[in-house]
Amino acid sequence: MGRTGLAHLPLHGGKAPKWLFTRMVALSKSIMEVMLMEFGTDMVLTRLSDPYWFQALSCVLGYDWHSSGTTTVTCGALKEAIDPETHGIAFCGGKGAASRRTLDDIVSACSCFNVSTETIDRFRYASRMTAKVDSSAIQDEYSLYHHVFFFSEKKKWAVIQQGMNTHTQYARRYHWSSEHLNGFLNEPHQGILSAEKREQSLDMTARVSEASQKISVDLINDNPYHLRTCFAQLQLPSTQVTLDNLERVDNKTVKTLDMPRFIDWEKLRELYEFQPKNYEELLSCKGLGPSTVRALALVSDLIFGEPPSWEDPVKYSFTVGGKDGVPFPVDRKAMDDTIFCINQGIHEAVVGNKEKMGAFRALSSFIPN
Repeated sequence: MGRTGLAHLPLHGGKAPKWLFTRMVALSKSIMEVMLMEFGTDMVLTRLSDPYWFQALSCVLGYDWHSSGTTTVTCGALKEAIDPETHGIAFCGGKGAASRRTLDDIVSACSCFNVSTETIDRFRYASRMTAKVDSSAIQDEYSLYHHVFFFSEKKKWAVIQQGMNTHTQYARRYHWSSEHLNGFLNEPHQGILSAEKREQSLDMTARVSEASQKISVDLINDNPYHLRTCFAQLQLPSTQVTLDNLERVDNKTVKTLDMPRFIDWEKLRELYEFQPKNYEELLSCKGLGPSTVRALALVSDLIFGEPPSWEDPVKYSFTVGGKDGVPFPVDRKAMDDTIFCINQGIHEAVVGNKEKMGAFRALSSFIPN
């Protein structure tokens, strides 16, 4: 059976050994410097936001191709290797506690580029919204624990963040790019990578969910008393529906997640007084979490007949396709572009022949047959 480039990412604890991480930093710096010289900062951001390209780069740097550390350690090496003042790109955030310092990192890095306060606010908003979307608007049972926001002196940005599913012990990676972004809630991802495609996941970013988004906003802008009445209706045994037990409601099968057990009615009253203009403004409100998003989606579905999307938005299963068309036909252009770009970076990198040969072998082993 030929390789298809499939790579599961099981959760691995611990840290990369110092000897490996040091070499990853040196090699990534050399490759990035070649790319920046050849293609410029914006193209580097575009490449990093490409899920397949990022996976290939991680393999070239010598990290486990099938580990969750593919994301966290590679981003950590890039953050250490790239200097904003020298290279024109800043890496902010990271894993765990470092991810919670992203907004402060953005302010510090922006001082190197002499950008306006308006641009700083725009970057900080993008960082917050990408995290909010992947933790609340998309509910796929993967909890975010890694968030890296990187941007160029030309004011382009990209995000790589990762979530974990403690039950399956696998990770899922989310890629964003400002280049082709048409709003944070209109199928915004460059790619969502996972070892599995879930049978059901709430996706409020799908086009199918637009009507549900509108009703959610209308419900908030109406008196919370009415929403509470709707919510009470859905708690009745005759209408309660769960993932484990799909029942028939009015002779119609309704696919939905469990009804949240707790709703912060005080927060809903605050949102009612705020009167959000659209769903993005609603989602951006501090304190609005997954439970409220899900409750509004359920009311929209079961009371008003406007269901959100329950289709998992995963776009890649860590593969560029297989020769038999499974999971989809091989994207030869994506493969060729990735191989050419990274190959050139390795060839011209200012490192020893031993490091270059190791990188070439790693790239070769990643390429599907």
